[in-house]
Amino acid sequence: MKNLLILMSSLIIAAGTLSAQDSNPFFQDWNTPFEVPPFEKIANADYLPAFKVGIEQQNAEIDAIVKSPDDPGFDNTIVALDNSGELLSRVSRVFYGLNSANTSERMQSIARDISPLLTKHRDDINLNSLLFQRVKAVYDRKEKLGLDSDELRLLEETYKGFVRGGANLPVDKQEDLRRLNKEISILQLTFGQNLLAETNHYKMIIEDKSDLTGLPKGIIDAASETANGDKATSGKWVFTLHNSSVLPFLQFSDKRELREEIFTAYINRCNNNDEYDNKEIIDKLIRFRLDKARLLGYNTYAGFVLEERMSKKPENVYNLLNQIWTPALVRAKEEASEMQQMIDREGGGFLLEGWDWRYYNEKVMAEKFNINEEQLRPYFELENVRDGIFYLTEKLYGISFTKINDAPLPHKDATLWECRDEDGTHLGVLYLDFFPRASKRGGAWCGGYRPQGYKHGERTAPVVTIVCNFTAPTGDSPALLTPDEVETFFHEFGHALHGLFRNVKYDGISGVPRDFVELPSQIMENWVFEPELLNVYARHYQTGAVIPQELVDKLEASSTFGQGFKTGEYIAASLLDMDYHTLKEVGDFNVLAFEDSSMNNIGLIPQIPPRYRSTYFQHTMTGGYTAGYYSYIWAEVLDTDAYQAFVESGDIFDKATAKRFREKILERGGSEEAMKMYVDFRGSEPGIDALLKKRGLH
Repeated sequence: MKNLLILMSSLIIAAGTLSAQDSNPFFQDWNTPFEVPPFEKIANADYLPAFKVGIEQQNAEIDAIVKSPDDPGFDNTIVALDNSGELLSRVSRVFYGLNSANTSERMQSIARDISPLLTKHRDDINLNSLLFQRVKAVYDRKEKLGLDSDELRLLEETYKGFVRGGANLPVDKQEDLRRLNKEISILQLTFGQNLLAETNHYKMIIEDKSDLTGLPKGIIDAASETANGDKATSGKWVFTLHNSSVLPFLQFSDKRELREEIFTAYINRCNNNDEYDNKEIIDKLIRFRLDKARLLGYNTYAGFVLEERMSKKPENVYNLLNQIWTPALVRAKEEASEMQQMIDREGGGFLLEGWDWRYYNEKVMAEKFNINEEQLRPYFELENVRDGIFYLTEKLYGISFTKINDAPLPHKDATLWECRDEDGTHLGVLYLDFFPRASKRGGAWCGGYRPQGYKHGERTAPVVTIVCNFTAPTGDSPALLTPDEVETFFHEFGHALHGLFRNVKYDGISGVPRDFVELPSQIMENWVFEPELLNVYARHYQTGAVIPQELVDKLEASSTFGQGFKTGEYIAASLLDMDYHTLKEVGDFNVLAFEDSSMNNIGLIPQIPPRYRSTYFQHTMTGGYTAGYYSYIWAEVLDTDAYQAFVESGDIFDKATAKRFREKILERGGSEEAMKMYVDFRGSEPGIDALLKKRGLH
């Protein structure tokens, strides 16, 4: 440790970034509970020096591998490479975790500064010819090394990573690849920053209380609190483009002209020909991604990406999506017809539009099933839902969660929980951060400030985080969730379990394909509205009364209602993503025209936009789910089939089935091919029937 600190100190001085080594928390041991990051001690000024030293340190580690006088071997080359970059990983996880959950203009500036440095660093490793020679020398002798399955998997994935990273390209083509990677990384970053700025920029200010008709009290109170946070709007009501604000407004507001106003703003994010416009960024991204794919020997960018996914090739993705799209479109047209009939019965005198869909969907559901979201919210108090998830995971896996009150937090709204196994063994810790704020990007996600790993033969416990944008408490009322938000909480907790349970020796085989990673999250959604579990967590926040059986029955009866819209908007976005990334030529390109053509080709009805229009399609344009937004439905084929294993056992809380799921799926990371892991658990590959039945589309 002492020698390492001396090395770091010399590097810092050489970089001229810090005058004193001990002033930067990233160069110190973290004497915090469970060694979580000391968030309160980390300043923005600490990041860039730590990134630079982390890069230099990994470069030194790579240099030591390359210059080793010993013949290339598994330990001195493959394992040494896998273990390199510890400091860089440390600072990266903290910075990017906070940049998503609690950003600032300064952090966004740092992200722009560090992006080209990190891209160059990754390329320097992938395109290091001497390093690749050593990796290839080990790979070429893999059958003679007596490696176990994990070691062989790591070797194969490491070699493949170099090839896909351009190691076999001629030097001039490698320079082209470096340029493309740099351009792509900056564009992806800028896209996300524009979207956050645009989302925060818009406000619909309501001054007349009569314009609030139809809105539930909790939504009105939340809009009042948002308004009172700014002197310019104090005493009024403000609605924003955050989902917890705009979607309830579209669902309940009686004011059609206001629904149209906020809906139009919502679907035109980053499409307003201003400083936040993303159309030119998309144009460049699609071109550069295709250029990169061609450089590496692929006809399309999707072909390059999907080679490493369960789906393997674009045709398999289109085949699945089209199977689901056909019945979903039929159902969506039926839903639109029902709503138009209601509009006509009421004497509306207008045709159904996009800003009417959620409003009339709610009214039709209330008419057909005598149930609405506001009847359910009081039974979904956030802390009760959380405790219901804890109950479920204890029933399935025997684990427990205990709140930790004396640890650093990434934000004052967050809480920290320790997870222990059934035998009391420490598994890891989990941050929960639930409510919207201007510094947090939209949506919900699960990440980590430290991954599970192994050090000196002992398991390193992970530090996991769940970040959401749920309906916040207002006045004296606690946070009361919508059914969709409840499902989101269960979903993200499934990701957290995947991280907490993981028990993989090597970092290089810890990850799973993008179209498999949603299986652990989505399977959790199957328990959300099971009557037995509802009786545990669905309790009225004021009286403590369990949700009435009558409501449970209505919830069950309406469970597939609206699936034409829900499935249709999702599949449309998935097909849009695939259409962008299966282009073989770009030529004269217009983003909006391409989107229109893509949606017209599948017959999407005009009242339903794709869940993410191009200019705010963060999943694909920022790189996380590029040519991969289909992954949720691909994984739903897996999760609906996997859940049947619990149903078939006769007990949806069956511990033996849960133990098998944990051991065969959750603990294994990417140590096996994804389908092999699934078959090891289930006994056979899944079919699509269970998914269609669950969505009521069979």
